[in-house]
Amino acid sequence: MSASYTSEVRLGFFAGMGAYLIWGVLPIYLRLLQGVPAADVLAHRILWTVLLVVLLISGLKGWERVRAALRQPRLLLMLLASAVCISLNWGVYTWAILAGHAIDTSLGYFINPLVSVLFGVALLGERLGRLQWVAVGLAALGVAVLTIERGSLPLVSLALALSFGVYGLIRKQAAVDTATGLFVETLLLAPMAALWVAQTPQGFAGWPPVTTMTLALGGLATAIPLLLFGVAARRLPLSTLGLMQYVAPTMVLLEVVLLFGEVLDPARLAAFCCIWAGLAVYTFSLRRPVARATPTR
Repeated sequence: MSASYTSEVRLGFFAGMGAYLIWGVLPIYLRLLQGVPAADVLAHRILWTVLLVVLLISGLKGWERVRAALRQPRLLLMLLASAVCISLNWGVYTWAILAGHAIDTSLGYFINPLVSVLFGVALLGERLGRLQWVAVGLAALGVAVLTIERGSLPLVSLALALSFGVYGLIRKQAAVDTATGLFVETLLLAPMAALWVAQTPQGFAGWPPVTTMTLALGGLATAIPLLLFGVAARRLPLSTLGLMQYVAPTMVLLEVVLLFGEVLDPARLAAFCCIWAGLAVYTFSLRRPVARATPTR
């Protein structure tokens, strides 16, 4: 293994860990915006992120890469798809935190690693061993427990797991650097975000100064972890990224129970136990190599 490869993997690991640590404390930031509609928070996050990434690309003299990306129709379609996925993810997450459903967000991000595993099987030609299928089955059992107890699917959790899983899959395959990809994604979302903010009673500057500053911090809270995640996604296997993701939902679960006072009811606890067991089985299974499918032409 070359020193340069080891260095790239190490960079990917620290970038990914930084992203997940920031996402782990994101609920604390969002709770500062209680009283602001979730759609307004989402629109401001998009607009402030665009501004921040414009400054970043200007500092890195990366506008030629942006122009090159905008001239590639296939890449633009991929980034449009990833933009839709991440905006859905942000919107559902923001609404859930502000509406007192933060435990469901934690559950969603515990499900997400195993969603990534299934994507690897279905779309990337990866093959799972028996233990890994057991892990996926345990996660499905956890979802089934909640579905039976509530009488409906845990839509918040599934929406977060699927939207971020698809986002990671697209960004891993999109041939674009991290900053350029994030700029194009948020640029595609910006017109709708600007129209939304313009039609709200507060407009662009109608909130109290402290609220406006807190909304502006959403650009940093959004851009920095996504940039770090982009660095990690280009250097680490999808399964490794999924395993690292345990950090964020664990932090969120502790915060919402210990700081926010949400109740971990028996059905949720049973679902968490099934998914934690699945993650433990999957982690153990990685100790032995898994056969990979031979690509067909």
